[in-house]
Order: sequence, then C-alpha cells, then structure tokens
Amino acid sequence: MDASSIMKLFNSIGPNPHVVRMFIAELAIQIPKVEVDLMSGENRQARHLERNPSGQCPALELDDGSYLAEVTAICEYLDELQGGTNLIGTTPEERAETRMWVRRIDLQIIEPLTNGFRYSEGYDLFKDRLRLIPEAALDLKTLAQERIEWLDGQMKEKQFVCGDRFSLADIMLYCFLKFGAAVGQSFDPKNKNISRLFNLVDSRKSATA
Repeated sequence: MDASSIMKLFNSIGPNPHVVRMFIAELAIQIPKVEVDLMSGENRQARHLERNPSGQCPALELDDGSYLAEVTAICEYLDELQGGTNLIGTTPEERAETRMWVRRIDLQIIEPLTNGFRYSEGYDLFKDRLRLIPEAALDLKTLAQERIEWLDGQMKEKQFVCGDRFSLADIMLYCFLKFGAAVGQSFDPKNKNISRLFNLVDSRKSATA
C-alpha cells in the first residue's frame, strides 16, 4: 500500500508531531503534511476538532476520510501497514516490550514534563485552552527529572530502551527530551546512559524530520 497517495498528516510544532514525523522517516515512507497553526489556536477551531476532538496534533487522515489521532495509535497503524517492523516489534514479545516502555516513558516522564511546562512557561499560551495548575509546575518538573534518573539506571548495558532494538520508545524519549531542553527542562548530564542514548538517536537522519 502506498501511504503517500491516500493519507495526510496534520502536522504542527511540538514534540508529538515530531515523534510521528520521525517514525515515518524511519519507515522510509512519504506522507503529505498539512500544517496546523497551534500558536493561533487553529487546532481548537471547529475544522480541526472534527479531525481530533481532543484538539491536538498530529492527526492522520486515512484513505476512507476518517481520522486517527494519538501518537502511539498512529505509529502502530503505520507500522502495521508496512507489515510490522522492529520499531514496534516483529514478535508478540517484542511488541509487548515496546508498549511497556512507551507506556512507562509516556506516564512517568512525558506527562509531568509537558504539564510542568504548560503550568509555568507555557501558561499564557495554554490558559484559555486547558485547566492549568501553576502551583504543581515545580513538583511535576522535579518528578520528570527523577524518573529520567530512574530510566538511566534501567539503561545499564542496553544500547536502546528495548535492548539492542531501536524502537518507538527511543523516538518518544528523544523527542520529548529535546523538547524539554528547549523549554528549560534539560536532563542532568550525570545521567550518562540517557546522554549516550540521546546522542545516538540525535545522530540518526530521521531526527531532523
């Protein structure tokens, strides 16, 4: 199936679209992009809410005109269209391993990191879009850093999050660590295993997608 002829990716700034663009680049497929202006709030307007009622990006338009949102759902769908790759896993055990680590990274690092930003530096941008809890910002940022340190300890003697296999877990972690560095939440360089992994992924051609 030629994804480029039947799909459109509704793209924007931010780490979530970066994850999907990088995943697409790793699959070596082409999908046309339509830009959504998050800064002006286009993602909260009626037309985009028809694509994704959560008002977020990215969203993937499928060949039947329906839309798929949520980063992991989009990536797993595209991976299945390619017959299944190492990015998700080619065996039930590998797929379960990828999903386990994606879930851990998402809940334990990404959620506190991004909400820490929204509730502080991003407050003016998000104050009319989301319910914000400014007093929680510092604790959330601290929690994200603590869990990055925890993950660093889990990375001993592993090349990637899932061992020797580069996966969606590495892509998600990389994109959000890069975002964190851009919004005042750089990870502590004492986390040598995370630093090594970040640099390894940063050197991949897909990182610039």
